[in-house]
Amino acid sequence: MFKKAAVLVVSCGALLTGCGGTDAQSENEEIVSNLKDAGFPADDIQVIDGAVYVGRDAHVTLEASREMLQTDGKTQEQYRTTNLVSSSVTKICINPTSTFNSYSRLSQGLDLAIENYNQLGLSFTLVRNSTSGCSATIVAQTSTATGGSSGFPSGGKPYGTINIGTPLQSYSVDVNEHVITHEIGHTIGFRHSDYYNRAISCGGTATNEGASTVGAILISGTPSTATVGGSVMNSCFRSTETGEWTSSDKTALNALY
Repeated sequence: MFKKAAVLVVSCGALLTGCGGTDAQSENEEIVSNLKDAGFPADDIQVIDGAVYVGRDAHVTLEASREMLQTDGKTQEQYRTTNLVSSSVTKICINPTSTFNSYSRLSQGLDLAIENYNQLGLSFTLVRNSTSGCSATIVAQTSTATGGSSGFPSGGKPYGTINIGTPLQSYSVDVNEHVITHEIGHTIGFRHSDYYNRAISCGGTATNEGASTVGAILISGTPSTATVGGSVMNSCFRSTETGEWTSSDKTALNALY
């Protein structure tokens, strides 16, 4: 998170026998249209063997595509990777380096980020500075970037490192809380909520991160489009961030954990 592969959409008409005839063709055309209206870019939609997919591996039925249009405009879509943290992981220890601890606002932001997760009663708890009874460990360390970076889960465990930029010391504690909460989100499997169009939160030219090899699977109950300030998991942050979850963030976390 910092401060501010194209897939062909195959027409069902060209594959009429494989799609099951005119009714199936009309249904798929409506699904594709609904997905576009819901904010999915055309190059993120595929028709394969008579079924419509987004993110390369998420099948969308006609009913689901219609539900995506039934939104109050206040929630936003959330995506996860194929890999998640295993249910056997119940205690995640986040251990900051001594250099990290020397930056007061980074240190305070970490405490508040841990509180963000623990207040939701998820299947795991986060603990700072612990080596006892840890199901998994994440090291919090510094970088020189104005923002943060981390990675995605592997083998049922969260990614083992978050990198938080020391320039964030000049931002508010809330911004530090936001960025650290965001990077922890990646370690447990969250993609950027605007991964399909980073310009939504970052500005500039529209850029689609793509599903890559990690997947970009829409989380149930988060059907609308990304908005500025609509999620902690937006690609880029603002200097006015509060560091708190939005309603769609909470829905996504509770759906997975």
